[in-house]
Amino acid sequence: MGQISPELEKRLSLAVEKMPAFPKSVQRILELTRDINCLPKDVVGVIEKDPVITIKILKIINSAYYRLPNKITSINQSVVYLGINTIKNLALNFSTIGILPSQNPAGFDIHDYLMHSLATATIARQVGLQYADGEADPNDCYIAGLLHDFGKVVFAQYMPEEFREALDQSAFENMPLHQAEEIAIGADHTLVGAMLARRWQFPETLIECISEHHSGSFCSPLAECLYVADQITDRLGYDSHGNLAAEMEPPALPARFGGDLDTVMAALGDLDKMVEEAKSFSQMGAS
Repeated sequence: MGQISPELEKRLSLAVEKMPAFPKSVQRILELTRDINCLPKDVVGVIEKDPVITIKILKIINSAYYRLPNKITSINQSVVYLGINTIKNLALNFSTIGILPSQNPAGFDIHDYLMHSLATATIARQVGLQYADGEADPNDCYIAGLLHDFGKVVFAQYMPEEFREALDQSAFENMPLHQAEEIAIGADHTLVGAMLARRWQFPETLIECISEHHSGSFCSPLAECLYVADQITDRLGYDSHGNLAAEMEPPALPARFGGDLDTVMAALGDLDKMVEEAKSFSQMGAS
């Protein structure tokens, strides 16, 4: 994307500033779990101080999705059964869902958006496990998948008329949404999403990944895993407005994947189960 005008940069900055702050408790959890010497009790202590996240985690752990033999009554027990990374991702999911508006002036379908994001996150984690060769943390892949399209939410809330125009143009002309945004707004959701991630104090590698996820530049192994997961989610039909047209003829995958998208999808295993996980988190997080 080229340079934007100072006027547009100011409008985008103001829109980003209006978004809710990312919960400090989850930021602290992410900081703790980046340390390989992190103790589970430290993470448990942070989560237990956030009653909303605690309730939602316990609710989903005791749901039919996990089918645990005994009722779980504490976050500490949850870590024992599911592991610290799963608990961290649940906290991240529910916090992110909590920031999403239930409605927006642009008429943007938040449910479709959420399903795309959660499915991309779940698949990105598996892609990272199987293909990153230790060069990208699978949990960072999950975070990238969850947050990569958040710029769309900023547009829907605070630049609704232009974003509605972009959505319509994308649908009517079978144009990738990020290209329609460039025409209607002068910038696309990758730019404003990166601005939001910077405001939320996420690592620079993640910010760059969000910024470049439609560019095809593959700035890092993390970006490569996100790109492939995004492609797979689109192929499965969870394209979140306008992305499917963009990837009808996707560019060649990075060399680490050793084949085309169909080959990677076959190697990942039960994609239906990953999508079901995303659906469960979506339904439980919104309730």
